[in-house]
Amino acid sequence: MVRSLWTAATGMNGQQYNMDTISNNLSNVNTTGFKQQRVEFEDLIYQDVKLAGTPATEDTVTPVGIQQGAGVKLAATQRIMKQGSLQSTGVDTDVAIVGEGFFRVQKFDGSYAYTRDGSFKVDSNGQFVNSEGLRLQPEIILPEGYNVSTLAITQDGRVSVKVNGGNEPVDVGQIEMFRFPNAVGLSADGDNLYKETNASGKAIGSRPGFEGMGEIRHKFLEMSNVSVVNEMVRMIVAQRAYEFNSKAIQTSDNMLSTAVNLKR
Repeated sequence: MVRSLWTAATGMNGQQYNMDTISNNLSNVNTTGFKQQRVEFEDLIYQDVKLAGTPATEDTVTPVGIQQGAGVKLAATQRIMKQGSLQSTGVDTDVAIVGEGFFRVQKFDGSYAYTRDGSFKVDSNGQFVNSEGLRLQPEIILPEGYNVSTLAITQDGRVSVKVNGGNEPVDVGQIEMFRFPNAVGLSADGDNLYKETNASGKAIGSRPGFEGMGEIRHKFLEMSNVSVVNEMVRMIVAQRAYEFNSKAIQTSDNMLSTAVNLKR
């Protein structure tokens, strides 16, 4: 009975992790480019009370054994990389990815980070930067006298703009995208950024629309792929599972109390 107390406690702890993940998903339902997470569980070690296959008689063996489990543990938080819906913004510097791939930005310490958030801005130097001021890589630098309302970005990432009231657009750069052998192995770094890890593999760069990369949609943003309805259903399931484990602890406690009170 004491074992059941600890076993049910692992279930309650597991469902608390589950609720934490669901809450994070719901809080980011309007975060640009956010990818939802899913909690995955594994059962804990088992105690073999009786091994399957041990001799029962001279000619037979026991077909099944007796194993007592010790509960559950958190195995992983899987990030779901499915496409989010697109929202038209009409903002000249907004871009969205349709398909596989990430934008790359350079952090202030010189390292690279990757993002699906295409809500870029143009800084005082005419460079494309994200909301934190991190520069898009390779750099896109608009020339002096540019007219931002004439900015055009093709589906394959070519950037052009008209300068000083000219009629012909000037090519100013090429947006590159990056993908990974195992994108779910990326490490979330906050600020809508991911960092490369040994699990994700090395970044593979290419033009949008080529070599397995997605395409660019100008004046659109990719929204969060979190489904509020699905998360609410998962929340109900997690709440009930938490209650079941709580009830198991109460029942075990009552059984212990009954055993203690046998002698008065």
